[in-house]
Amino acid sequence: MLAAVLYGREDLRLEQVAEPNPETGEVILEVTAATTCGTDLKVWRRGGHAKMLKPPTLFGHEAAGRIVEVGAEVKNWQVGDRVVTNNSAPCMKCFFCQRQEYSLCLNLTWNNGTFAQYLKIPAPIVQHNLLAIPPTLPDELAALTEPLACVLHGIARSNVKTGDRVVVLGDGAIGLMFVAVLAQQSVQVMLFGGRDRRLQIGEKFGAAQTYNYRQLADVPAVVKAQTDGWGADVVIEATGIPSVWETAIACARPGATVNLFGGCPRDTTITVDTEQLHYSELTLKGVFHNTPKYVRAALALLASREIPFELLISDRRPLQDLEQVFHDMQQRQVIKVAIYPK
Repeated sequence: MLAAVLYGREDLRLEQVAEPNPETGEVILEVTAATTCGTDLKVWRRGGHAKMLKPPTLFGHEAAGRIVEVGAEVKNWQVGDRVVTNNSAPCMKCFFCQRQEYSLCLNLTWNNGTFAQYLKIPAPIVQHNLLAIPPTLPDELAALTEPLACVLHGIARSNVKTGDRVVVLGDGAIGLMFVAVLAQQSVQVMLFGGRDRRLQIGEKFGAAQTYNYRQLADVPAVVKAQTDGWGADVVIEATGIPSVWETAIACARPGATVNLFGGCPRDTTITVDTEQLHYSELTLKGVFHNTPKYVRAALALLASREIPFELLISDRRPLQDLEQVFHDMQQRQVIKVAIYPK
């Protein structure tokens, strides 16, 4: 089969590899739609990921598909089922899983390889994070389940209250998903990004104010001017840039929660004003990945069609165009692209 293999920094190759065969508890999907992700872009740029993969490896982690083969002892699934798969599953046995902190699982089963004609789903994911796609939900939207689950997990950890003024830093797909979900929760969302076209999508998703940071000298000053001089109740950082983590903290009011959601490169650090952190009683949170609860909630939200998430899909391309798609993402010409292996 044709599949994308990541070998290192910006070294992504389409190759003919052996089709997968299911072992006990596993299923094989024909990938009907795979979507690109900002995390994929970061991994492509950096040549790997500390948690999810090490090259050379099959690449991609958001997909919907159709089951074409079922391994021994698989229950409740059969050939022909339309399904969406998360890219991980917790072990349900370790120290953290026993405390229902599933995103911290010591033995997370990761799965990559959605940019291919077929995808093998490991048994733990089949058991905990393989879900049936509702009949009215298109495959390319179902493929957004994984990133949306991460966003729902992030919002749940952000101490958002009715009437809060929330700042989102970053107008990528994740930042825009944060805006879309938060705007349903009776809060005022201020979105800061670098592309007017993306900020317009943020407005359609319900952002009360949008700002192009390239046109601003001082983002925290703008936030304070819009919040009676205090700063935001909740700040969500969705870029994964250390300097923006520091900007996020500077945008917060006393008593605020700052969700440092965007994953930064390895071995990077930030500087925190200890006086502000201590005397302003800030809560700084790092929030990572998702849990089975939010995978299910994400699919249900997508299926409801309450939010026009299709606005995030900038283009639809064949697998053969994947390398060009990543260059387009690097130039911020597209948000998410639906990749069709056939």
